[in-house]
Amino acid sequence: MPDFDDVVNQRHSSRMFLPDKPVPIELLNEALALAMRAPSNSNIQPWHLFLATGARRERLVAALSAEVQVNRPKAIGGLPESHNRLRRELGALVYGAMGVAREDRDGRWNAQLRNWEFFRAPVAGIVCMHRDLGFADAVGVGAFLQTLLLALTERGLDSCVQVSTAMYPGIVREHLDIPDELRVLCGLCIGYADPAFPANNLRIPRNPVTENVVFLDS
Repeated sequence: MPDFDDVVNQRHSSRMFLPDKPVPIELLNEALALAMRAPSNSNIQPWHLFLATGARRERLVAALSAEVQVNRPKAIGGLPESHNRLRRELGALVYGAMGVAREDRDGRWNAQLRNWEFFRAPVAGIVCMHRDLGFADAVGVGAFLQTLLLALTERGLDSCVQVSTAMYPGIVREHLDIPDELRVLCGLCIGYADPAFPANNLRIPRNPVTENVVFLDS
């Protein structure tokens, strides 16, 4: 198996999957068992994950795709302007790799629509947390999710976390039987990335440590 540094560096968001290459259930169960070891406030383990495959996944995708065409989102996961620079840089990299020009609105919209198809991944997931929990518990959900992503990567599986799916919580609840007390946080794609899709070969840059971390010693 690869060492930890390699796993962290290999993990990336895949934006097109091989729809006809199924995910072995034993690999998925192994990764989930490791993710359950994630830390959480008072060990309440606040994460809830709903995974859809086969016909259930197809019905969810069909419903989301139809809803998006009728009620287009104004922005995917709206951000304040102070945080928009990195999103714009990411968009330039991803759309550039796909050959979609900035002024090509139809091309960009068609690319965005793949979000609600879970990028054709055979496993479509929805991450939830109880609506009465707060920020401290959301940290636990994030720890679970990152552990899961790394465990999947270690097993040769690819993934993508999707904020866009949470923009239509009613559709998701209806098709995955998610109870009302759970808040829909994000979507999750799991599968094998399509190596022929140009954007899958990107490695997105990160800030230097000093831009996000402050060291204090006096």
